[in-house]
Amino acid sequence: MSPRPRRLLIPLLLVLTFTSAACQARSAASPADTAPVRGVTTVEAKDLKFLPPAIEVPPGTEVTWRFVDGSVPHNVKGDGFASDNQARGTFSHRFEQAGEYRYTCDLHAGMDGRVVVTGQGSG
Repeated sequence: MSPRPRRLLIPLLLVLTFTSAACQARSAASPADTAPVRGVTTVEAKDLKFLPPAIEVPPGTEVTWRFVDGSVPHNVKGDGFASDNQARGTFSHRFEQAGEYRYTCDLHAGMDGRVVVTGQGSG
């Protein structure tokens, strides 16, 4: 191998390494992927986040989202449920079936959450 291709190989490897690191940083886990909090049925939309970002409830539980981020509007949109855009007030949805329900505020990138419905409930 001539010296010229070797000189090009090192910068190429550096570019590939930094590109890979940048891609991994962008695909970091969502706050919704944190361990779910049990015993909580109210989630706040505050500081451009859902707090807590993940909760665990039994089937039949009504979860309420409170919009408390000042004049900043948010929404809650998931598979089978959706709120209006609102800056204050609440939105509620009853989760009847076990499963994992991811949701987002489609007004703010990265603002997402998760409801994990486990067990048989009190049916």
